[in-house]
Amino acid sequence: MSRLDVTESFQGIKFPGHMHTEESLNFATDFKFEETDTLIVTYPKSGTTWMQEILTLVLSKGDPTIAQSQPNWARAPWLEQYYCPEVLKASSGPRIITTHLPYHLLAPALQHCKAKVIYVARNVKDVCVSYYHFHKMANFLPDPGTFPEFLKNFLKGDVHYGSWFDHVNGWTGHAKNFQNFFYITYEEMFQDLRGSLQKVSHFLQCTLCKEELNLAEKHCSFNSMKENAMVNYTLIPKEIIDHSKGKFMRKGKVGDWKNMFTEEQSGLVDEVYFSQMADSSLLFQWDQPGETLVPLININNSASGEILLLT
Repeated sequence: MSRLDVTESFQGIKFPGHMHTEESLNFATDFKFEETDTLIVTYPKSGTTWMQEILTLVLSKGDPTIAQSQPNWARAPWLEQYYCPEVLKASSGPRIITTHLPYHLLAPALQHCKAKVIYVARNVKDVCVSYYHFHKMANFLPDPGTFPEFLKNFLKGDVHYGSWFDHVNGWTGHAKNFQNFFYITYEEMFQDLRGSLQKVSHFLQCTLCKEELNLAEKHCSFNSMKENAMVNYTLIPKEIIDHSKGKFMRKGKVGDWKNMFTEEQSGLVDEVYFSQMADSSLLFQWDQPGETLVPLININNSASGEILLLT
């Protein structure tokens, strides 16, 4: 399947036609989840690959064999992409499934479902920069134009997968609708990978001993993933992802947006952010540790099913 120049529109949202069809998107929205499923939910460029690797290593007790021998799209397939049914048909045991779909498209399928949902969010400025660079190397995404042009479209939600604001607000705003919901940010994983691994393992009820935790931490570090062909997308042909134009695993930092944004652009994003997120209890970290920070709030699912706000 190529369709590199095709944009698939589905319920008002644009998707890359290379991996998405009307049939595959309908499959996703009508999907029958099992209570043993774990669903990773992200807006693009928010830590998706990282969480796929974390789950793989937690569930394998730190053993890197699967992480280093199976591509991430085979062990944690995107629900809305056309190949997903075949991958899931061949899988056995508890399934890891990934999605970029907004809440309203998957809400009916997840209603009254006991599947575990992990939502990973990243601050909007770093997402925008990372997404822009990804557009430049991913031939299945439209030409982003200049960064100011891309930023304008991004803030309007006129990009593939829709609005970052709608995506984050949709999923986190309905967290109480899920029996098993876990929220974490890219920034928290960056600052405290070991602690994040422990939180994820606790949520999955898959406790790791010290040695297993050490192995998991080692193999899902950014540097390790950057060299792992199973997650750095170097297996993908150049006509689909052109690595001569950039790297999929680019920097993996927090606050890199400051190397791209002008002061005026940053102020514009702040204005849109505080308007769009006015009703949200989520606050994001914009910079590296030690710089000016915004307090970080985590939503985690308790044993009783209540949503806890932890500062």
